[in-house]
Amino acid sequence: MPQALPAIAAPDAAASEARRARADWLTHAILLLGVALFALPIWLVLVGSTHDAATIGRGDVPLLPGAEGPANYAAVWTQGDTRRAQVAVSTMMFNSAVMALLITLGKIAISIVSAYAVAFFSFPGRMLCFWAIFITLMLPVEVRIFPTFQVVSDLGLVNTYTGLILPLIASATATLLFRQFFLTIPDELVEAAKMDGAGPMRFFKDVVLPLSTTNIAALFVILFVYGWNQYLWPLLITTSAEVETIVIGIVKMIGAEADTEWNRVMATTVLALLPPVAVVILMQRWFVKGLVETEK
Repeated sequence: MPQALPAIAAPDAAASEARRARADWLTHAILLLGVALFALPIWLVLVGSTHDAATIGRGDVPLLPGAEGPANYAAVWTQGDTRRAQVAVSTMMFNSAVMALLITLGKIAISIVSAYAVAFFSFPGRMLCFWAIFITLMLPVEVRIFPTFQVVSDLGLVNTYTGLILPLIASATATLLFRQFFLTIPDELVEAAKMDGAGPMRFFKDVVLPLSTTNIAALFVILFVYGWNQYLWPLLITTSAEVETIVIGIVKMIGAEADTEWNRVMATTVLALLPPVAVVILMQRWFVKGLVETEK
């Protein structure tokens, strides 16, 4: 009997290995299908940006790049959409970059300080302040966008960088995430810092900020993409092409079917994809670590 066991176990092991191989094949097939569904529209936009307007207008979008790519990208970068007197794409991308960066940095700075105050200080109305911040998560942007616009208009901030950025510079979500992380910091660490004579600001600078690095990196990626893709607020607050963002510029390039330079629209779309993609790629390691890391 002991000699028969390996002969019986061998087919079972082979069958198990075959089942695992089939499961891996199915998983990879589904993954490749998802990648294809996601990448195909982007590839068509990229290819369309390298052909002339007549080819795109006829609906004959090839699957391979054409020879007009350098000319199309140079034209939109320096001129934009000449049919609708748009400013250069370089100007719109600069506006979007300024808005996205300042919104991101402002949200992180305000959120981490407010979360630090709520988590580590005891003062009257502390939880009331926290719940007041938290409740704003339940209000959609559309509910408060017109009162916000009225305030910005009364302050004379329409069509300015300040008007674009200031109303979006606070984040209840980031405050909540930072607070929840701060609550995981051991009380022993706080007491040790007090025994070493560290005041609130030194504890914040030497202990809390280093521990929050991965969280800050993850939020930076999320908030930068959020700021870059803003559409509704810039649409309301900008009345001059000089402060338009790239998302608004793309929408305004699209008019009647026969009057749209689709090759330029697609080239502008590809350029608009580059900064958020670059941020995600460059900060991918810290982004993933900040999302999955539980022990600090």
